[in-house]
Amino acid sequence: MTTARTPGHGPLSGVRVVELAGIGPGPFAAMLLADLGADVVRVDRPGGPGLGIDPAYDVTNRNKRSVVVDLKSPDGREQVLDLADRADILLEGYRPGVAERLGVGPQPCHARNPRLVYGRMTGWGQDGPLAQHAGHDIAYIAPTGTLGMIGRPQEAPPAPANLLGDYAGGSLYLVVGVLAALHHARATGTGQVVDAAIVDGTAHLTTMIHGMLAAGGWQDRRGANLLDGGCPYYGTYETADGRYMAVGALEPQFYAEFLGLLGVDDRADARKDVTRWDELREEIAARFKARTRDEWTAVFDGSDACVAPVLSLREAPHHPHLAARGTFTDHGGITQPAPAPRFSATPTSVRTGPARPGADTADVARDWALPGLFPSSRNPQ
Repeated sequence: MTTARTPGHGPLSGVRVVELAGIGPGPFAAMLLADLGADVVRVDRPGGPGLGIDPAYDVTNRNKRSVVVDLKSPDGREQVLDLADRADILLEGYRPGVAERLGVGPQPCHARNPRLVYGRMTGWGQDGPLAQHAGHDIAYIAPTGTLGMIGRPQEAPPAPANLLGDYAGGSLYLVVGVLAALHHARATGTGQVVDAAIVDGTAHLTTMIHGMLAAGGWQDRRGANLLDGGCPYYGTYETADGRYMAVGALEPQFYAEFLGLLGVDDRADARKDVTRWDELREEIAARFKARTRDEWTAVFDGSDACVAPVLSLREAPHHPHLAARGTFTDHGGITQPAPAPRFSATPTSVRTGPARPGADTADVARDWALPGLFPSSRNPQ
């Protein structure tokens, strides 16, 4: 059966998004929408963000276009409102009240475009006692109980990069929220505000764990549970060359295959005997230390033992499975994750590299029917 493909660059082709430039989860959320085919116009500020990398390497700005607007200038507010008037979605990541002070908050935007979905990305949310306070990923995930679940019981919880809070609890919830609100807006003609807070999203990620906690199936401490490293057949082990293997052999059949390939078949009955877990962990650790990571990878290759090598960022694109699927792609000399997920009828791709601040002003003015809106585009070519 051949699936018919629609024109465009993804399922969101035709959706217009305005991104008020920021750092962290907001740009990543806008990138995801752009990867899915939306026409994302990033409104950069003069001089660029206060924290960030060289724009040429900031792949979270791929598939976007950029204009530069000084929101503190007399014309800046009107320029953004003109964009909002023609957009389906607007994303901003300021502290609560900042967009209002700049004159581009939900009220003036909705006065111009009642169908607009106005997405707000913050750490603490739009209200609450900490709403006005600064913070970063690690400070947001700490009060939710999520950070306290990670790591060895005798050690401090590690910093899990900014993946758990900024992107999982923040960006992805913002994207789900604005797409749900867009569906509602198209059905009713009424836009709304989406308040995406990293604390809310990260807490929501622990829903299953809270159920297990209430049922008595999860201990409220690190390294004592099935999925947090407390279980000897769900965790990581060092190999002879100082690298690591990851083990996730939870089900009985996978556990049995894991023990057989590891060479410790006599430990089958220790699976449910928590009193023997420390002993089992020591034996598994000793076995893994006997060979290198690549040797163990070869041993478990093609099995259902649920064992995989722990790879570095530079190694990951060369993993045979990821390479075969094209999980990573090269664009403009930069190796980066390809858009996800995948669509049979509306395929996605990395169409353009990182948007350079202001480089697309003339094109946006033309395509969004805003001639002369920006000084540099009064005579777009």
